[in-house]
Amino acid sequence: MDKIRNFSIIAHIDHGKSTLSDRFLEHGGLVVKGEQVLDSMELEKDRGITIRAHPITLNIKVNGIDYVFNLIDTPGHVDFFYEVSRSLKACEGAVLLVDATQGVEAQTIANTYLALENDLVIIPVVNKIDVKDADIEGTINEIKNILGFKDEDILKISAKTGENVDKLIEAIVDRIPPPSGSEDAPLKALVFDSHFDTYKGVIVYVRVKDGTIKKGDRIKFMSNEKEFEVEEVGIFRFKMEPIEELTAGMVGYFAALIRDPLDVQIGDTVTNAFRVADAPISGFRKNVPMVFAGIFPLNTNEFEDLKKSLEKLRLNDPAITIEPDTSEALGFGFRCGFSGLLHMEIAIERLKIEFGQDIIATVPNVEYEVVLRDGRTVPIDNPAKFEDPSKILEIREPIVDASIMVPPDFIGNVMELLNTRRATYKDMLYPEEKRVVIRFEVPLQEIITDFFDALKSVTRGYGTLDYEFIGFKKADIVKVDILINKKPVDALSFMAHEDKAYYVARSMLEKMRKVIPRQMFEVNLQAAIGSKIIAKERIVPYRKDVLAKCYGGDVTRKKKLLEKQKEGKKKMKMIGNVEIPQEAFFSILSVKSSEKTD
Repeated sequence: MDKIRNFSIIAHIDHGKSTLSDRFLEHGGLVVKGEQVLDSMELEKDRGITIRAHPITLNIKVNGIDYVFNLIDTPGHVDFFYEVSRSLKACEGAVLLVDATQGVEAQTIANTYLALENDLVIIPVVNKIDVKDADIEGTINEIKNILGFKDEDILKISAKTGENVDKLIEAIVDRIPPPSGSEDAPLKALVFDSHFDTYKGVIVYVRVKDGTIKKGDRIKFMSNEKEFEVEEVGIFRFKMEPIEELTAGMVGYFAALIRDPLDVQIGDTVTNAFRVADAPISGFRKNVPMVFAGIFPLNTNEFEDLKKSLEKLRLNDPAITIEPDTSEALGFGFRCGFSGLLHMEIAIERLKIEFGQDIIATVPNVEYEVVLRDGRTVPIDNPAKFEDPSKILEIREPIVDASIMVPPDFIGNVMELLNTRRATYKDMLYPEEKRVVIRFEVPLQEIITDFFDALKSVTRGYGTLDYEFIGFKKADIVKVDILINKKPVDALSFMAHEDKAYYVARSMLEKMRKVIPRQMFEVNLQAAIGSKIIAKERIVPYRKDVLAKCYGGDVTRKKKLLEKQKEGKKKMKMIGNVEIPQEAFFSILSVKSSEKTD
């Protein structure tokens, strides 16, 4: 066990985590062909970001001694914070990577504190020292001043060229302690991830704390008391590699023909069914979804397929919450909770690409607390469940404690942006000369959509954002209904602050006018708060030239034809249905453009 090192790589997005992982693969004798191997998902390659934590076991020789490195490459975006927390629970140490061209950023600080909460040994590393614009000394000073490390703790490397990576490997062996635990104790293993295999069922990723697990063992999940017989155990290489047994301190997987994805809970403890551990592993951080949206199949007959796909997706992304939902416009579907808008965007893309689902997603919303006059407090994440206004005493919206890190030149721009987002300024810190941290409280609804894009725009890409939920606060929240020819479409309803409702509704109707096809009759698009219309758009009808056959004659003849046409259109409007294309729903998602990661 003293030759095992379990560690994770944590960093802000695009600071070089996956590139460093590839250098570790090379030192472990696994050939890398010029592309990031661990980012194997199609979406990860397309977007250049890490979405899932990727475990891999490497055999690396250090000073003539063979060591086993269990490396977990984690995501860097704030929306995948839960992935990082799961991975850190399976480790004894973490390599904290900081880009020398960008310095310490908001997510770097958040990840460092998360690692410290888990009592991990942290190795601070300055990356990209080979780049011309690298400010190595400035970055080192930031790490010392902001994160509290000493000069001798900080390593300087280039993950791209491999410079000093061997020194980092030696530091991992010297500084990160080997795992503790006993092979003779009852089995106690932490479930930190999983995925679904068509032939083997649910593949469970575990970090064994005590005991051993091998083929033929009868295991039990401590949260739900479900028991299974282990069919295969193994470790992670490029692919899953079966071995005889997993012992204390090791990271690996097991398969036990688990067919129901709901039987496996991330953060659960696995033990032996005949020799049960005294207590489950404690301290696992549960995820709290921040953004909610309805997901419906394009074809109502595919509801069951969508349900199975969502359950399988939730296996390796338990940050998603799922509950059944119905809509008059879209039929049966699911109300899903996500960590943020990028997380939602990625989940929808994965459903389409990995599971072949044709789906429609409704407008994203946050969860509000509604205090009723009878004293009850009801959580509402779906505008369709909005209570009768006469029964409501007050509505509370979620508030987050946020921090933006920027160069001092952009303070004015950021403060202007915050003024448009109902933010409450708290304080400003100067960790070092070229960096300022602006702390503020802001409603979550104001930052889940286009705030990230706007921040990058006003700071020329230098601004970074981190936020944490702190509670609910009273606000003037209204429900806005979208009506098409005076008929409300429940799937398009949304909740917003009273001051912003008009602008959001106006933008939404303008986009819908462009994507809903013209009919033979006039189509009126309206946005209403209760019975009050706050915005309106009109889709002009197609018009047949009924006067084309009139070459002359009395004007009354022309009037008669026009009146007849008018009556016909009025009748069509009464019985005609407006087909809302899929693009209309997608256009609403982009009313406030979604977060980008570059």
